[in-house]
Amino acid sequence: MKALQFNFSMPRLLLGKGLGWATDAVLFGALSGLSLRDLPVPPLPGSDWARLEVLMCGICGTDIAGLTFKTSAVVEPFLSLPAVLGHEVLARVLEIGAGVTRVKVGDRVAVDPTISCIVRGRSLNECCASCAAGLPATCARAGEAEGPSPSGAPLARGLLLGANSDLPGGFSDFIVAHNSQLFPIPEAIASDVAVLTEPLSIAVHAVLQLQPDPTAAVLVIGSGAIALGTVWALRVLGHRGMIVAQAKRENEAALARILGANETVSPGAGARKAMLGTGATAYKPVVGSEVFAGGGFPLVIDGVGSRQSLDQSLRFVAPRGRICLLGSASEIGNLDLTFLWAREIQIAGHVGYGIESWRGQRLHTFEITHQLMQETDAPLANLVSQSFPLTRYRDAFRSVVNRGASGAIKVVVTPR
Repeated sequence: MKALQFNFSMPRLLLGKGLGWATDAVLFGALSGLSLRDLPVPPLPGSDWARLEVLMCGICGTDIAGLTFKTSAVVEPFLSLPAVLGHEVLARVLEIGAGVTRVKVGDRVAVDPTISCIVRGRSLNECCASCAAGLPATCARAGEAEGPSPSGAPLARGLLLGANSDLPGGFSDFIVAHNSQLFPIPEAIASDVAVLTEPLSIAVHAVLQLQPDPTAAVLVIGSGAIALGTVWALRVLGHRGMIVAQAKRENEAALARILGANETVSPGAGARKAMLGTGATAYKPVVGSEVFAGGGFPLVIDGVGSRQSLDQSLRFVAPRGRICLLGSASEIGNLDLTFLWAREIQIAGHVGYGIESWRGQRLHTFEITHQLMQETDAPLANLVSQSFPLTRYRDAFRSVVNRGASGAIKVVVTPR
């Protein structure tokens, strides 16, 4: 099968960090650790596994961070290389083991890419605390090699499909997945919406965990699929208050308004005007950017995770307000945390998905997201801005990296 595999080496790291600004050949081109390879189709590791044909796989910001060497070294113990990338997977079931109960052959499925204790073959009473609670995105055993793998050896370390050397990710023709990872797609959901299950579920999980005051103003910073999905998730989950979405480009701002934002602003002057509109007063220190007192947003959701976006979040959040970090922030230097203690601000990170309390039931976030997809008339398919065959993976990654020129929001790869 064709598969897009990534491997790491110190020479490639030095090339990427030294020349990545000048040429993308060292990031995802001929000089990079990325290559389209012919690999064997993985066999089923056990009776509770299924083989899937990949239909579409989205490119995530974490994929780009890895390829551009911006991922923090602290995650290295929780992945294994070389790995076939891709974790936003929409697929069709080709074969199931005798223990697979959630799907049948022919079903379209969204794949939860998390490699939990259950996936590693542990019983529920043997799971770590996170997996036992149904929240495997923080699994305590992601750094261990244990459980069934296609090779028959212990399953390599790694928290996600796409970051595990034994389990190919979605930038390939075929993958295998455990019964617990499979979520059938309702017939009413088109494939170009279904492929958004994973990123939209991150937004849904965050909003369900935050439980914001439904009448309070919220600022959402960022215009990628997760940030725009958060605007949609807030509104479809019942938020009635003002939602201000900050986006760089007009196509992103227009989509934010369609998905539920009352107001869209650009970074800089537009955002400043929105901040003053909350009743804030601006002050200019002797050194540095202006600061505000009074007003502010009770909740700021940062879907970027950069030094600039976090700095803005700290300046724009109201006293005793909350900042939700959804962007994949890594090492950040020169970030002034004065307001964190001086304004009694709370910062919380949210990651992944899992079992949620929802309308009197305990459901996986993917199942809730599928219900919400069917209940909304928002044009979610508009989030998918470009689609590329796997053979054009360099063009696909180039489109994501150069969003200003390409207009990319969510770029998907179609292996077959």
